[in-house]
Amino acid sequence: MDTDVYHSPFDKRYTSPEMNRLFSDNTKFSTWRELWVALAKAEQELGLNISDEQIAEMEMYVHDINYEVADAREKEVRHDVMAHVYAFGRQAKSAKGIIHLGATSCYVTDNTDILLIKHAFDIIRPKLLGLIKLLEEFAEENKDLPTLGYTHYQPATPTTVGKRATLWLQSFVGNLRMFDFVISELKMLGCRGATGSSETFMKLFNGDEEKCKMLDHLIAENFGFSAVYPVSGQTYPRDLDYLVSSALVAFAASAYKMAQDIRLLQHDKEIEEPFAKNQIGSSAMAYKRNPMRSERICSIARYLGGLSTIAWETAATQMLERTLDDSAGRRIYIPDAFRATDAILILCSNVVDGLVVNKGVISTRLNAELPFMATEDMIMKAVEKGANRQEMHAKIREHSLKLGQMVKSGELSATDVRQKMIDIIDADADIPLDALEVTTMLNASKLIGRCPGQVTDYLEQVVRPLLTSESDAITIDTEVSV
Repeated sequence: MDTDVYHSPFDKRYTSPEMNRLFSDNTKFSTWRELWVALAKAEQELGLNISDEQIAEMEMYVHDINYEVADAREKEVRHDVMAHVYAFGRQAKSAKGIIHLGATSCYVTDNTDILLIKHAFDIIRPKLLGLIKLLEEFAEENKDLPTLGYTHYQPATPTTVGKRATLWLQSFVGNLRMFDFVISELKMLGCRGATGSSETFMKLFNGDEEKCKMLDHLIAENFGFSAVYPVSGQTYPRDLDYLVSSALVAFAASAYKMAQDIRLLQHDKEIEEPFAKNQIGSSAMAYKRNPMRSERICSIARYLGGLSTIAWETAATQMLERTLDDSAGRRIYIPDAFRATDAILILCSNVVDGLVVNKGVISTRLNAELPFMATEDMIMKAVEKGANRQEMHAKIREHSLKLGQMVKSGELSATDVRQKMIDIIDADADIPLDALEVTTMLNASKLIGRCPGQVTDYLEQVVRPLLTSESDAITIDTEVSV
């Protein structure tokens, strides 16, 4: 790699080689040439004077791109498509006169973008399935492990580690469905000319509209598409780009949520992302174990989120049949949106695959808060035994606030809170609960409700049928370069 010029961090730090190859110059310009071959074949089939020899010579040079000729020509004509038409004709000399016949630039640029988008989804969709598989295994393994719940990032009713993972999992399953919807909406542009009217082809085919329509479908079928846009201007509708980016950005939001949750939990040492043997957490603080991969997920996801706004503005401001202010931006944000998504998927899979669950810390933190979590159960149990609900609420509230203040002041350690609550309630003659009853209530497994069952139901009813039906498509990519 040339170290004297700028390269995107996606080039070698974050994105997989296969995604970078997809958006390489070789893939782009070879696809242009494949489209020119497909156009020539379709025009020949529909009766235009194009020979097998011309097509064969074009096919010889589809992947042998003479960049130096194209680059020199573009400096002269300031038009990349015409520069590559010229360069292709310099190689396939017999076909020089029929390359790009009747087409406009967007025939190759837009159809190529559609094909690249489709192939990009072919790369990221299996990786999303792989992430779902890893989370399914993590949720199953930890579905019974009680942990402190949080609302407003304040301690709340306990949940389980596995149940919390299903919240992440459910979002990713939803993202997969969004991907599938977008994939189902992909269509080829076909070849319609400068304003989408097929005017040039009406002339080439002597006014035969059926041949104009057939031309579009022959080209689409050549690339495995069954449909083209019924109508278009010069380009395919740019709201497709917004639809694509929205699906990718929705995934980024799900990834950000999971990664941020892990960062919060790692702060409390409950759950930690994987940490390599020789990894350095801080150049200054030697003890640090920073959640750098989860932080990177959030960082890239934030960047990806901004790209959707650009796609929206581009779709909204396309004037009439065509304007060129979309071109430069789309060269950047379409590849970057997929490269960012690919990077996030790899990082998420890497993190989930190596998540460390610190059961001792989870238990200690949970037990420190359990006495407060169980106060409602204490009130209900006391009322069940004949006590006045309002009086019990006042009494137990008084004890709880006093206990909390003792912890805050340092008078009582967090590890002693549980036993102190048992002793206080047992000693209060106005509360009809004894030490054994309170001890039973302070069992975390009694306070997690249906969490294990919810995990089981979701995995059995939604996730496992999905993974079984897609078993051949799952790709687990955890290879983080740095």
